[in-house]
Amino acid sequence: MKYKELRGSGATEDSAAVRERVVRARECQSRRYAGERKVFSNAQMPPKLIRKFCAIGEDGEKMLENAVARMGLSARAHDRILKVARTIADLDGSQNVETRHLGEAIQYRTLDRSYWA
Repeated sequence: MKYKELRGSGATEDSAAVRERVVRARECQSRRYAGERKVFSNAQMPPKLIRKFCAIGEDGEKMLENAVARMGLSARAHDRILKVARTIADLDGSQNVETRHLGEAIQYRTLDRSYWA
């Protein structure tokens, strides 16, 4: 989000609306993992389920490959980015992980490395 958007007087999403999106995303994850043992949320996905539920298109593949190469990310970081992108897609109500969801997840990883490392 850009600084001017944060400071602007545009409409914002209230806490009740955010809560509703989170509840819907959690319900979606419950349905998705209903048949899986010990998996209740995106964060718990093993590699097999990451490949199944975090499929990305060609543009997303290029974006993620570039991020891994430039940032020197590990396999674990790669998988975490995909899990976060899946969660962002769920919050957005999207069936698929889109390039914009992946980009947002990569940005969070960049912030994580910059500020908490």
